[in-house]
Amino acid sequence: MKLSVRTRYATRAILELVLHYGKEDVLVKDIAKSQEISTRYLEHLIVFLQTIGLVKTIRGKKGGCILTKPPSEINLVKLLNL
Repeated sequence: MKLSVRTRYATRAILELVLHYGKEDVLVKDIAKSQEISTRYLEHLIVFLQTIGLVKTIRGKKGGCILTKPPSEINLVKLLNL
């Protein structure tokens, strides 16, 4: 099964958030740098991940992205339909 670029990048972004789960919010630019994804493209993916309820963004000085639920409750099947 071949996954789309969008699906692969979204999965990598979720993985990065899983690695930081319970520690701190993660900036989009930090995810982009760590996963070697274009920041602009990742911003669009984060909006999509918000709409399906996997990610929450927090604005402000200490803002960033966080998962909306524990990693054990995340179903990546939703991402396969991107």
